Amino acid sequence: MKGFFVLCKMQLWLFTRDFFSFFFALVFPVLMLFLFGSIFGNVPVYEGADAKIMDLSVPAYAVMVIGVTGLMSLPLTLAGYKEKKIYKRFDATPAGKKSIMLAQVLANFIMTLAGISILLAAGKLFYQIQIKGGFFPISISIFFSIAAMFSMGFLFTAVCKDLKGTTLLCYLCYFMMLFLSGATMPDAMFPDTLKKISSLLPISYAVDLMQGIFAGDSLRLHGKELLVLGVLAGVCTAAGAMLYRKKDWA
Repeated sequence: MKGFFVLCKMQLWLFTRDFFSFFFALVFPVLMLFLFGSIFGNVPVYEGADAKIMDLSVPAYAVMVIGVTGLMSLPLTLAGYKEKKIYKRFDATPAGKKSIMLAQVLANFIMTLAGISILLAAGKLFYQIQIKGGFFPISISIFFSIAAMFSMGFLFTAVCKDLKGTTLLCYLCYFMMLFLSGATMPDAMFPDTLKKISSLLPISYAVDLMQGIFAGDSLRLHGKELLVLGVLAGVCTAAGAMLYRKKDWA
Protein backbone atom coordinates (compact mmCIF):
# COMPACT_ATOMS: atom_id res chain seq x y z
CA MET A 1 0.00 0.00 0.00
CA LYS A 2 2.87 2.35 0.79
CA GLY A 3 4.34 1.69 -2.63
CA PHE A 4 0.99 2.45 -4.25
CA PHE A 5 0.80 5.83 -2.51
CA VAL A 6 4.29 6.59 -3.78
CA LEU A 7 3.11 5.80 -7.32
CA CYS A 8 0.07 8.07 -6.88
CA LYS A 9 2.26 10.89 -5.58
CA MET A 10 4.57 10.47 -8.56
CA GLN A 11 1.65 10.56 -11.02
CA LEU A 12 0.22 13.69 -9.40
CA TRP A 13 3.61 15.36 -9.70
CA LEU A 14 3.90 14.35 -13.35
CA PHE A 15 0.39 15.71 -14.00
CA THR A 16 1.42 19.15 -12.74
CA ARG A 17 4.47 19.05 -15.01
CA ASP A 18 2.33 18.37 -18.08
CA PHE A 19 1.42 21.90 -19.20
CA PHE A 20 -1.49 20.82 -21.41
CA SER A 21 -3.23 18.74 -18.76
CA PHE A 22 -2.54 21.21 -15.96
CA PHE A 23 -3.66 24.26 -17.94
CA PHE A 24 -6.82 22.83 -19.50
CA ALA A 25 -7.95 21.03 -16.34
CA LEU A 26 -7.25 23.72 -13.73
CA VAL A 27 -6.86 27.06 -15.52
CA PHE A 28 -8.75 27.09 -18.83
CA PRO A 29 -12.25 26.45 -17.38
CA VAL A 30 -11.78 29.36 -14.96
CA LEU A 31 -10.65 31.58 -17.84
CA MET A 32 -13.79 30.55 -19.75
CA LEU A 33 -15.85 31.46 -16.69
CA PHE A 34 -14.31 34.94 -16.52
CA LEU A 35 -14.58 35.44 -20.30
CA PHE A 36 -18.27 34.61 -20.61
CA GLY A 37 -18.98 36.18 -17.23
CA SER A 38 -17.52 39.49 -18.40
CA ILE A 39 -19.58 39.31 -21.60
CA PHE A 40 -22.96 38.20 -20.28
CA GLY A 41 -22.67 38.76 -16.54
CA ASN A 42 -24.63 36.63 -14.11
CA VAL A 43 -28.05 37.74 -15.29
CA PRO A 44 -31.21 35.58 -15.34
CA VAL A 45 -31.45 33.13 -18.25
CA TYR A 46 -34.66 34.91 -19.23
CA GLU A 47 -36.68 37.68 -17.67
CA GLY A 48 -38.16 36.55 -14.39
CA ALA A 49 -36.15 33.29 -14.29
CA ASP A 50 -34.65 32.16 -11.00
CA ALA A 51 -31.66 30.48 -12.66
CA LYS A 52 -28.85 32.70 -13.92
CA ILE A 53 -26.41 32.24 -16.78
CA MET A 54 -23.42 31.46 -14.58
CA ASP A 55 -25.50 29.00 -12.55
CA LEU A 56 -25.81 26.91 -15.72
CA SER A 57 -22.36 27.65 -17.12
CA VAL A 58 -20.32 26.47 -14.14
CA PRO A 59 -21.66 22.86 -14.18
CA ALA A 60 -21.05 22.77 -17.94
CA TYR A 61 -17.48 23.95 -17.46
CA ALA A 62 -17.08 21.26 -14.80
CA VAL A 63 -17.82 18.71 -17.54
CA MET A 64 -15.08 20.41 -19.55
CA VAL A 65 -12.63 19.57 -16.74
CA ILE A 66 -13.81 15.95 -16.76
CA GLY A 67 -13.39 15.83 -20.54
CA VAL A 68 -9.80 17.07 -20.34
CA THR A 69 -8.72 14.46 -17.81
CA GLY A 70 -10.83 11.60 -19.15
CA LEU A 71 -10.44 12.08 -22.89
CA MET A 72 -7.01 13.71 -23.07
CA SER A 73 -4.75 13.39 -20.03
CA LEU A 74 -5.48 9.81 -18.96
CA PRO A 75 -5.53 8.09 -22.39
CA LEU A 76 -2.45 9.94 -23.65
CA THR A 77 -0.57 9.01 -20.48
CA LEU A 78 -1.60 5.36 -20.80
CA ALA A 79 -0.66 5.29 -24.50
CA GLY A 80 2.68 6.99 -23.86
CA TYR A 81 3.63 4.54 -21.11
CA LYS A 82 2.60 1.61 -23.27
CA GLU A 83 4.60 2.81 -26.28
CA LYS A 84 7.71 3.43 -24.16
CA LYS A 85 7.35 -0.08 -22.69
CA ILE A 86 7.16 1.31 -19.15
CA TYR A 87 4.42 -1.16 -18.24
CA LYS A 88 6.70 -4.04 -19.21
CA ARG A 89 9.30 -2.75 -16.77
CA PHE A 90 6.73 -2.46 -14.00
CA ASP A 91 5.69 -6.06 -14.65
CA ALA A 92 9.21 -7.04 -13.67
CA THR A 93 8.66 -5.47 -10.23
CA PRO A 94 6.37 -6.47 -7.33
CA ALA A 95 4.11 -3.50 -8.17
CA GLY A 96 3.10 -4.73 -11.63
CA LYS A 97 1.48 -2.73 -14.41
CA LYS A 98 -1.97 -2.78 -12.80
CA SER A 99 -0.74 -0.71 -9.88
CA ILE A 100 0.72 2.05 -12.07
CA MET A 101 -2.41 2.12 -14.23
CA LEU A 102 -4.62 2.40 -11.16
CA ALA A 103 -2.36 5.15 -9.81
CA GLN A 104 -2.75 7.05 -13.10
CA VAL A 105 -6.54 6.75 -12.92
CA LEU A 106 -6.57 7.89 -9.29
CA ALA A 107 -4.25 10.83 -10.00
CA ASN A 108 -6.46 12.04 -12.84
CA PHE A 109 -9.54 11.54 -10.65
CA ILE A 110 -8.00 13.70 -7.90
CA MET A 111 -7.00 16.42 -10.36
CA THR A 112 -10.50 16.35 -11.84
CA LEU A 113 -12.00 17.00 -8.43
CA ALA A 114 -9.40 19.73 -7.84
CA GLY A 115 -10.29 21.42 -11.13
CA ILE A 116 -14.02 21.28 -10.38
CA SER A 117 -13.44 22.62 -6.86
CA ILE A 118 -11.43 25.58 -8.16
CA LEU A 119 -14.12 26.30 -10.74
CA LEU A 120 -16.92 26.20 -8.15
CA ALA A 121 -14.92 28.40 -5.78
CA ALA A 122 -14.36 30.98 -8.53
CA GLY A 123 -18.04 30.89 -9.48
CA LYS A 124 -19.12 31.41 -5.87
CA LEU A 125 -16.57 34.14 -5.18
CA PHE A 126 -16.94 36.23 -8.32
CA TYR A 127 -20.48 35.50 -9.56
CA GLN A 128 -22.32 34.25 -6.46
CA ILE A 129 -23.61 31.19 -8.31
CA GLN A 130 -26.46 29.21 -6.77
CA ILE A 131 -25.90 25.52 -6.09
CA LYS A 132 -29.25 24.07 -5.11
CA GLY A 133 -28.37 20.40 -5.42
CA GLY A 134 -27.39 18.36 -2.39
CA PHE A 135 -23.94 16.88 -1.81
CA PHE A 136 -25.01 13.30 -2.59
CA PRO A 137 -26.80 13.99 -5.91
CA ILE A 138 -23.95 16.23 -7.07
CA SER A 139 -21.39 13.58 -6.12
CA ILE A 140 -23.34 10.94 -8.06
CA SER A 141 -23.57 13.15 -11.14
CA ILE A 142 -19.84 13.88 -11.03
CA PHE A 143 -18.99 10.20 -10.50
CA PHE A 144 -21.13 9.02 -13.43
CA SER A 145 -19.67 11.71 -15.70
CA ILE A 146 -16.11 10.83 -14.70
CA ALA A 147 -16.72 7.10 -15.12
CA ALA A 148 -18.11 7.59 -18.63
CA MET A 149 -15.33 9.92 -19.84
CA PHE A 150 -12.51 7.91 -18.26
CA SER A 151 -13.83 4.67 -19.74
CA MET A 152 -14.00 6.26 -23.20
CA GLY A 153 -10.40 7.40 -22.88
CA PHE A 154 -9.38 3.91 -21.76
CA LEU A 155 -11.08 2.44 -24.84
CA PHE A 156 -9.26 4.89 -27.11
CA THR A 157 -5.90 3.59 -25.90
CA ALA A 158 -7.02 0.01 -26.49
CA VAL A 159 -8.27 0.70 -30.03
CA CYS A 160 -5.23 2.64 -31.26
CA LYS A 161 -1.89 1.00 -31.93
CA ASP A 162 0.40 3.81 -30.85
CA LEU A 163 0.56 7.23 -29.20
CA LYS A 164 0.07 9.14 -32.47
CA GLY A 165 -3.16 7.32 -33.24
CA THR A 166 -4.43 7.79 -29.69
CA THR A 167 -3.55 11.49 -29.77
CA LEU A 168 -5.41 12.02 -33.04
CA LEU A 169 -8.51 10.19 -31.83
CA CYS A 170 -8.50 11.99 -28.48
CA TYR A 171 -8.11 15.41 -30.04
CA LEU A 172 -10.87 14.82 -32.59
CA CYS A 173 -13.34 13.44 -30.06
CA TYR A 174 -12.59 15.92 -27.30
CA PHE A 175 -12.78 19.12 -29.32
CA MET A 176 -15.78 17.94 -31.33
CA MET A 177 -17.70 17.09 -28.17
CA LEU A 178 -16.43 20.18 -26.36
CA PHE A 179 -17.95 22.63 -28.83
CA LEU A 180 -21.03 20.64 -29.86
CA SER A 181 -22.25 19.44 -26.47
CA GLY A 182 -23.15 22.65 -24.68
CA ALA A 183 -20.07 22.50 -22.47
CA THR A 184 -18.72 25.81 -23.79
CA MET A 185 -21.90 27.55 -24.91
CA PRO A 186 -25.58 26.74 -24.28
CA ASP A 187 -26.97 24.21 -26.75
CA ALA A 188 -30.15 26.32 -26.87
CA MET A 189 -28.17 28.64 -29.15
CA PHE A 190 -27.49 25.82 -31.65
CA PRO A 191 -29.41 25.48 -34.91
CA ASP A 192 -31.60 22.39 -35.26
CA THR A 193 -28.94 20.39 -37.15
CA LEU A 194 -26.33 20.94 -34.44
CA LYS A 195 -28.88 20.11 -31.75
CA LYS A 196 -29.43 16.71 -33.38
CA ILE A 197 -25.68 16.10 -33.51
CA SER A 198 -25.32 17.23 -29.90
CA SER A 199 -27.96 14.72 -28.78
CA LEU A 200 -25.74 11.91 -30.10
CA LEU A 201 -22.65 12.93 -28.12
CA PRO A 202 -22.08 11.23 -24.74
CA ILE A 203 -20.71 14.37 -23.13
CA SER A 204 -24.01 16.15 -23.82
CA TYR A 205 -25.68 13.81 -21.34
CA ALA A 206 -23.06 14.70 -18.74
CA VAL A 207 -23.72 18.41 -19.30
CA ASP A 208 -27.49 17.97 -18.99
CA LEU A 209 -27.07 15.84 -15.87
CA MET A 210 -24.69 18.24 -14.13
CA GLN A 211 -26.74 21.32 -14.95
CA GLY A 212 -29.95 19.71 -13.74
CA ILE A 213 -28.53 18.34 -10.49
CA PHE A 214 -26.73 21.58 -9.65
CA ALA A 215 -30.04 23.40 -10.22
CA GLY A 216 -31.68 21.18 -7.59
CA ASP A 217 -33.29 18.48 -9.75
CA SER A 218 -33.82 15.03 -8.30
CA LEU A 219 -31.72 12.17 -9.66
CA ARG A 220 -34.99 10.53 -10.71
CA LEU A 221 -35.57 13.29 -13.25
CA HIS A 222 -32.29 12.41 -14.95
CA GLY A 223 -32.63 8.65 -15.20
CA LYS A 224 -31.95 8.77 -18.95
CA GLU A 225 -28.66 10.61 -18.51
CA LEU A 226 -27.57 8.31 -15.68
CA LEU A 227 -28.48 5.23 -17.75
CA VAL A 228 -26.59 6.44 -20.84
CA LEU A 229 -23.47 7.39 -18.88
CA GLY A 230 -23.58 4.19 -16.80
CA VAL A 231 -23.99 1.93 -19.82
CA LEU A 232 -21.26 3.83 -21.67
CA ALA A 233 -18.86 3.37 -18.75
CA GLY A 234 -19.58 -0.35 -18.52
CA VAL A 235 -19.39 -1.05 -22.24
CA CYS A 236 -16.23 0.99 -22.86
CA THR A 237 -14.45 -0.49 -19.85
CA ALA A 238 -15.36 -4.05 -20.82
CA ALA A 239 -14.45 -3.52 -24.49
CA GLY A 240 -11.16 -1.85 -23.58
CA ALA A 241 -10.23 -4.67 -21.20
CA MET A 242 -10.97 -7.31 -23.87
CA LEU A 243 -8.87 -5.48 -26.46
CA TYR A 244 -5.99 -5.02 -24.03
CA ARG A 245 -5.85 -8.76 -23.39
CA LYS A 246 -5.15 -9.30 -27.09
CA LYS A 247 -2.44 -6.62 -27.26
CA ASP A 248 1.27 -7.11 -26.84
CA TRP A 249 2.49 -5.17 -23.82
CA ALA A 250 6.12 -5.89 -24.58
